[in-house]
Amino acid sequence: MDTLSQSTAVPARRWWALASVAAAQFLAVVDAFIVNVALPSIRADLHADAAEIQAVVAVYQIAYAALVITGGRLGDIVGRKRVFLAGVIGFTLASLWCGLSASAPMLIFARAAQGGAAALMVPQVLATIHTLFPDAARARAFAAFGVAIGLGGAVGFMLGGWLVTLNLAGVGWRSIFGVNVPAGLAIVLTAARLMPAMPRSQDTRLDLAGAAVLFIALLCLIAPAMFGRELGWPWWLWPAMATGAMALTGFAQWQRVLEGRGRTPLIDPGLFADHRFVAGTCATFSFFLGNLSFYFVLTLFIQNGLGFSPFDAALTVMPLSFAFVAGSRLAAGRMQRRGAAALVDGCVVQAAGLAATALLVGMMAHPAMVILMLPLAVFGYGQGMVLAPLFSAVLSHVRDAHAGSGSGVLTTIQQVANGTGVVLAGGVYFAVQSAHGDRRAFLATLAALACTVAATIVSLRRMRPRAVAARASSPRRRRTAEIS
Repeated sequence: MDTLSQSTAVPARRWWALASVAAAQFLAVVDAFIVNVALPSIRADLHADAAEIQAVVAVYQIAYAALVITGGRLGDIVGRKRVFLAGVIGFTLASLWCGLSASAPMLIFARAAQGGAAALMVPQVLATIHTLFPDAARARAFAAFGVAIGLGGAVGFMLGGWLVTLNLAGVGWRSIFGVNVPAGLAIVLTAARLMPAMPRSQDTRLDLAGAAVLFIALLCLIAPAMFGRELGWPWWLWPAMATGAMALTGFAQWQRVLEGRGRTPLIDPGLFADHRFVAGTCATFSFFLGNLSFYFVLTLFIQNGLGFSPFDAALTVMPLSFAFVAGSRLAAGRMQRRGAAALVDGCVVQAAGLAATALLVGMMAHPAMVILMLPLAVFGYGQGMVLAPLFSAVLSHVRDAHAGSGSGVLTTIQQVANGTGVVLAGGVYFAVQSAHGDRRAFLATLAALACTVAATIVSLRRMRPRAVAARASSPRRRRTAEIS
């Protein structure tokens, strides 16, 4: 059966179920981008200081990253549909809380709740794709997942600019959280009807001790990275990070002990016995290290360095977002033909976009919006070629019973890399900006981001050799070799 017939053999109901869970991923991406656009308005209205406004963004990522593995494992144990619906309901209620917040501390707590709910919701998206779709159709399903991410970024930028500018009913920035409420309710009603009740692990319990240790470990590692620069890197942050590293080591040992006792660990140690999964997690970390950080420094440069308004900045990035969608749409077929080599091709295109952007900014002190759109679109197309197929490639050999755990690991790596990348790229940008201005700061940061693309390529190449060797040692190939 060819690829097309395998894809069309999937029941239509599963594609509708995919649409409902992908809508939740879309909502989460929109929320991430829309909040960044509204930060100046939030700060002015709530009289928040710099640390509080940074916490509005960072605490969401901290809660998300620290709890997402637990959320993925809960989906394996309790059932992905139940956990997904609980996550969407929690995300919707937390969004309402955000919109009603009367002070910066209240908004920070609401954002933490929103991140925790996203940690329940998002891992079920990847795990559902992995479980519902066979290999050939899975590539198309992950392409749809990539489209949801690309459109989420585009809509987040534009919707944030429109809502803050229009100030509907005088509610200002609060409307950016209000739009999540009807969207969340629609997703709940649709998923409850269309999402199948997938098999769950029987007679297993959540490793609560492991979940607590992992939460503390990730909290100690992520929070200092998020707030270190704002706090001036006080001495006590380093012991906190060391404590997190030791707790993470202890967590890994505890997971092996549980497996030896025949119990279900929070993370299957067997995941890290697969060299493709390990190389894939390294590629995921490197890729996302330069992902959100690129948009962070790009926004700083085009608003502060070029003087674009928030709305014009959103328009400048729009072609990038749509190019991302186009790259994601074509990635499935390319991945079927070339495997991990297709991901390397995407990284090369991404590097070309970075180089073209650097060349343009280096040659022109104030490039026009239309001219700047072109190299950014190349970068976005390269990102689309990599992001969705990367998740598909890394999860391709994970057992269905551990799909939630594997998805949780990948999502944690993604969030940790996003946060770390923003800290590192921001550090480079602000250090160079203070001495040489925004233009050179942007160029220096692009050079640093090129290193993350190179690291991604190295990790992707590590996913290939043993797979090639395995194919070469298959019975059919061995018989061919013996005949020749």
